Amino acid sequence: MIHKPPIDELASKIGSKYSLCVVASKRARQIMEQAQNQGLTELPDNEKPLSVAAQEIYDGKLIATND
Repeated sequence: MIHKPPIDELASKIGSKYSLCVVASKRARQIMEQAQNQGLTELPDNEKPLSVAAQEIYDGKLIATND
């Protein structure tokens, strides 16, 4: 579960909680695939891929598009 950053703030950046779920889960999968391609079984500092994705959204590194 994501506590930081707050879900309501993340949803407002993306547009809706549903879109937030889709964007964050897709990015989390990409993060895990990248780690596995580098031979890693876990992310540095035992971070969770979903937490990393949420922080990227909060920082404005990810945006949702209607593709």
